[in-house]
Amino acid sequence: MLKRMFAAPDPGRARLRFAARAVLGIGLAVVVCGLAGHSLAGAVTGGLAALLALFTVADPTVRGQVVTTALLPVVGVPVLAAAAGLHDHPVTRDLTFLAVVGAGVYARRWGPRGHSLGVFAFMTFFVAQFLHAAPGQLPELYAAVLLSVLSAAVVRFGLWCYERRLPPAAVPAPPAGTGLARVTTRQAAQAAAGAGFALVVGQLVSGQRWYWAVGATWWIFVNTASRGEALVRGFRRVLGTVIGIWLGFLIAVPAHGAPLPTAVLVAVAVFGIFYTAAVSYTWMMLWVTLLAESLYGLLGVLSPGLLGLRLVETGVGALGAALAVLFVLPVTTHATTDAWIQRALRCVHACTAEAAARLAGSATADPAPRVAELEQLLGRVRLSVAPLVHPLNPMPARKARARRVLALLDDCAREIRGLVAVAADPEASHDARLAAACWRVEAAVEALTDGRAEPLRRPAEPPAEPALAHLHGLERALADLAEPLRTPSGSRLAGA
Repeated sequence: MLKRMFAAPDPGRARLRFAARAVLGIGLAVVVCGLAGHSLAGAVTGGLAALLALFTVADPTVRGQVVTTALLPVVGVPVLAAAAGLHDHPVTRDLTFLAVVGAGVYARRWGPRGHSLGVFAFMTFFVAQFLHAAPGQLPELYAAVLLSVLSAAVVRFGLWCYERRLPPAAVPAPPAGTGLARVTTRQAAQAAAGAGFALVVGQLVSGQRWYWAVGATWWIFVNTASRGEALVRGFRRVLGTVIGIWLGFLIAVPAHGAPLPTAVLVAVAVFGIFYTAAVSYTWMMLWVTLLAESLYGLLGVLSPGLLGLRLVETGVGALGAALAVLFVLPVTTHATTDAWIQRALRCVHACTAEAAARLAGSATADPAPRVAELEQLLGRVRLSVAPLVHPLNPMPARKARARRVLALLDDCAREIRGLVAVAADPEASHDARLAAACWRVEAAVEALTDGRAEPLRRPAEPPAEPALAHLHGLERALADLAEPLRTPSGSRLAGA
């Protein structure tokens, strides 16, 4: 985990810029709320709104991000009104909260925008429970949300919009047969069931902090698509919370909510959340826990007993999620992993074809977008295979096969990048053997994705020509993939 945190590559310093901009945007939002005369509750609400606006909005284009950011208050304000208005009606409040949970997950079927709006709706209801918001506070909280989202937008799209200089992010569509609509329908039911369990048991544990359990269940479902992914995410959430609580005893509790050290700790925690989110969910949860502890310090209620309660409620939420993904319309890891592997293999062929056409002199062939799509697909494969390569996986043979598949797919991506780099050289010339090599790559991909048992050809030593050398390396990696993908077992590679 430490290696993943400190040694993970950060191309173009993207994570560093992402985290630094978050500190700036959230800091501006809190300052604006303070200048507007808002109370501590208003500043906390505004800071959270800015954090979500900067963290969850992930449309592939800047224009799409602007639209989604503008829609956040449209979703958040009515939910905030419902949460505050139902505060004295616990049964109706709880049922409404579960409806928000299910709708928030269901909204993922509409892509990144639906995901962002669903998260914002849930967290708006959550923060109302966190602050025990009453109807009389609503005007101030509305203003805090609007001012903070606007402040975050000014920083993100005005002062520091580094995305304008980048190509649109590749967002691969879900594979056929495991469509996002089907998965989100199942997961909406799972999330509502898991949150219902967490809500009931969480209230038995604590009548005041029960919403922690619901929050833990909710965030376990975010960015997961199978029961294996959810179980691994639940484990990592508990682990990150444990480490964060331990740090809280060392750092947050001694601060006693003092404004200056707490403000510094909040800034560090925000930076940590944004910087580690793409690298390690455990590390991100560590910083989220530290941020929550700092806020409770400002509110004057932080104590060792409260930290222990948070750990128990997190465990309840993780258990609720685990029971839901195991017994309520389960989505198996196989249902997603195998499909993503096949998509990645087909993208390998598409990249090869575009690069070969470029080498042949085509003026319209451009393999760069395909390479970006391949990187996104491989990221999805790694996420889906994570349960199989987890240290606690009790099946060593399947774990070894999964690691072998990941390594060979990385080999394919490396050869593709090398081939594309050669194709970008204006001095590169067409070789008649390229067409034959590309045809063999296509045949190998079809054999792997169609489930045919025919043996795949392993080329001889690579030639001196760079393009052919990369193609031969790609052929070898595809031939080697046949063994782990076709090995008989109790279920297919992803069938965990």
